[in-house]
Amino acid sequence: MSTSLRITAASVEPALFDLPWHLSLESWPEETLAALPRGISRHIVRFVHLEGRVIAIKEIGEAVAHREYNMLRDLGRLGAPAVTPLAVVTGRVDEEGRHLEAALITEHLSYSLPYRALFGQWLKPETANRLIDALSILMVKLHLLGFYWGDVSLSNTLFRRDAGEFAAYLVDAETGELHENLSNGKREYDIDVARTNIIGELMDLQSGEMLDENADVVAHGDRLYERYTTLWGELTRVDSFASNERWRVDDRIYRLNSLGFDVGELAMISNASGTSVSIQPKVVDAGHYHRQMMRLTGMDVEENQARRLLNDMESYRALAGRGDQDLAQVAHDWMLNVFQPSVNAVPVSLRGRLQPAELYHELLEHRWYMSEAAGHDVSMTYSTRSYIESILVHRPDERALLGQPIESD
Repeated sequence: MSTSLRITAASVEPALFDLPWHLSLESWPEETLAALPRGISRHIVRFVHLEGRVIAIKEIGEAVAHREYNMLRDLGRLGAPAVTPLAVVTGRVDEEGRHLEAALITEHLSYSLPYRALFGQWLKPETANRLIDALSILMVKLHLLGFYWGDVSLSNTLFRRDAGEFAAYLVDAETGELHENLSNGKREYDIDVARTNIIGELMDLQSGEMLDENADVVAHGDRLYERYTTLWGELTRVDSFASNERWRVDDRIYRLNSLGFDVGELAMISNASGTSVSIQPKVVDAGHYHRQMMRLTGMDVEENQARRLLNDMESYRALAGRGDQDLAQVAHDWMLNVFQPSVNAVPVSLRGRLQPAELYHELLEHRWYMSEAAGHDVSMTYSTRSYIESILVHRPDERALLGQPIESD
């Protein structure tokens, strides 16, 4: 190892010094490398085993390496969805004393994949749309933090699928800038670059027969523009409301759902001027909510029913100020104090007209409409009585429609 080698890191791991820094990265021995799919990059990138984990190493100019390292650290402190920087290695020389480029080391994002490993023949169109939605969310999150990307592309993004959710992470901050307030001009430039790059990258996949030739790549680019624009408007809209207008929380959730997104995190802040709500979106794969509802409550319900009930559970957690509590505990209390009392408030003779999950969903819908019309919160007790008298009594019994015997109550 050359004595000129320098490693800049918040905490240096001794094992880093044992790597073959005297070799160009493209010449590193196979036994050192981790066989993981790589995306397209203008620089040489390799995944490397390091004491039981995997790191990503990119050869790059020294000044750019330090700049990107510091930028990723800043993004990490802001909680941005981005890879974690570990170190910058400089002073590299080969065995003949010739200079080698510096190296930026980042933590490999476990279970993540580059777009070329995802956008293949096997990818369903609706899943491709969810990945574009995930990239839209990533851009919105970064822009809200004041980050100007400068080179938005699928190549500079990693996608991770975890229990049905899709998330996108920034993997290349080489051209990025952090601003206290990001101008509309810079946001619009990022959007335009993203659309153009996505169309070009997907066309490249088509030419390489990695993507169905009939896939509408322009539509994918347009989708990102449309999804970003609508999501930005929804998430930057500030609603303040009085304590008796908390039905507005459901209104925000409905609007987000209508855009095809779902609630990943919901927070409420109260001050002298009223209460404001902050919602973080997420995208999920089919069946995610059914599985989560089954795990939390044991209820076997349909996907849309599960999503509605879980949204109500999130509202319950936020309104009770229990945002930092485990959702499993909140789910237990929600079932005991919210769901079961509401369903049990319906007379036994009428409960069989709908399944419990659908019944509760309709109770929530009816309460929301009444609250919206009144301009303030309507109690669950009052709205339930109204729902029973005006809607439920006129519904046919589902058991009769299904040809099942109806026992006398």
